[in-house]
Amino acid sequence: MELINQHTKRIMEGCKERARSAGLSFTDESLEYLVTNRDLLELSPKVMIPTLYDYWVHDVEVLREKGKYELYPHNPYETVINTRPPISFYNDNNPDWLNVMIFYHVLAHIDFFQNNLYFRHTWDYDFTGQALSDKRVIAKLRAEKGRWVDYVIEFARGIDNLVDFHGGLTELFMPRGAGCSSRLNYYFDVFLQSVKKVPVSDYLKEVSRYNDCLKHDAQLGEKSFFVEAERRYPELEAHFSRWERQDKPVVRRDLLRYLLDHSSFLARDENVWMRSILEIVRKTSVFFQPQIRTKIMNEGWASYWHEQLFLKDDRIRGHEVDFARVHAGVTSMPRVGINPYALGMRLFCQIEEQADKGRFSFDFQRLADADRRRHFDAGTASGGDYIFSVRENLCDYLFLKNYLDQDFLDRYKLFVAGKRLDQQRMVWQYYVKSRRADDYRAMLLDSLYHPPVITVDQEKGVEGSLYLVHAFEGKQLVHEYIANTLMGIEYLWGGPVHLETSDARLAATPSGPGSPEGVSGRVVAWQRVLYSMNEKVLSRKNL
Repeated sequence: MELINQHTKRIMEGCKERARSAGLSFTDESLEYLVTNRDLLELSPKVMIPTLYDYWVHDVEVLREKGKYELYPHNPYETVINTRPPISFYNDNNPDWLNVMIFYHVLAHIDFFQNNLYFRHTWDYDFTGQALSDKRVIAKLRAEKGRWVDYVIEFARGIDNLVDFHGGLTELFMPRGAGCSSRLNYYFDVFLQSVKKVPVSDYLKEVSRYNDCLKHDAQLGEKSFFVEAERRYPELEAHFSRWERQDKPVVRRDLLRYLLDHSSFLARDENVWMRSILEIVRKTSVFFQPQIRTKIMNEGWASYWHEQLFLKDDRIRGHEVDFARVHAGVTSMPRVGINPYALGMRLFCQIEEQADKGRFSFDFQRLADADRRRHFDAGTASGGDYIFSVRENLCDYLFLKNYLDQDFLDRYKLFVAGKRLDQQRMVWQYYVKSRRADDYRAMLLDSLYHPPVITVDQEKGVEGSLYLVHAFEGKQLVHEYIANTLMGIEYLWGGPVHLETSDARLAATPSGPGSPEGVSGRVVAWQRVLYSMNEKVLSRKNL
């Protein structure tokens, strides 16, 4: 691994000037390294962070990737990591014209890292420096404690998706004490919804009335709002006083943080070293959360800009065909499966075009006639600003939910593919299952990263046990992982662990004249169950 030479650095600086002129925003400093294919294979398991702590699973993954590379030699053209300064790696056999395209791609990634609000918690420190410090801590512990360090890493990594990423992000944008008063929260969150159970229309009227009071008088708006509320509900103050005296359960979604704060086992003097490992695993997980949640947007944004900027760059004259071949390989839309580069780039293009024509408006959305929708153009020409706003504020979920519509599907001839077995020929057949935007969007949203929502119920955790509740969202937990994961949590907690979740079971349905035979006569039903891990023994019972 070595820094790029001065010739290549000048190409990069030229790309920075053109990217800034187009509106991208990033820091001046950046580091670029040339790496070999071997370097890329060895860095990939460490998510391209050379200073990340050592762990035996990384070594296994390196061996697996080397085996794959011998059969299918292929590596990415570049990789960029979100640090201060940002660091990018380039294959050492790239020609200059290809580096120009890749540099634009990398600069758009850096722009995304440094401006998308989901990365807000990564803006204030250099992760590679922090990772190097953590690596030394773990190496020192491993020299003192031996294999127990790897056991603790493994137990912690088994639950490293159960971190409250959004909660931490909320605190950055809204410091504690900067929100609404407890009285106002009680009125809208508890009193109207649970005590009075008012209709949705009445609830919205109250929200509107509160906003009007604030507009009329920002200082005394809340007070005047409650004058009317107390006249309407004389019992409000008594309910609020009683509610304030109650011990309210605290919903905790960050299991790693909860273990760090409340595990008596980890608090023992002889086990304090384990807390350092849990902190490192949790910190690493939180750092990479936004990259997982913005994969389609991030790659789409980078692909959009490398196409826009490369074609306007006069330094690459004569390589347009080479560019077209590489670009098509990166951004081709597969008939079956998802290419985040292609999907994100085309969606950004679609958003820009629609904003240019003023189609994010009520006048356009109310049109039902396909021909009038196709020719609608208000001439607002605001697409450029609009996509920068999308880049700043959204993640993949909102990006797809808000902008993937039927017009987009029709334009690119997208569909949901089904798969069935041809029993005569014993081959799998793919077929067009649906061309509806709702189905396609649901398929994409279902494929996004979405860790299970598991909270700690302190009231049910009796006699030193830890009681976890899985909020069922239509998918059961992976059964083969439950036993080992709970065993790890039991070790870190130092006592029995209970997990309340839902399991699927097949229930028979009454047969009718038109009902199919066999499995089709049964339906999936969900059963609430409780898994318990006590002294490494797993038990299960229905609730």
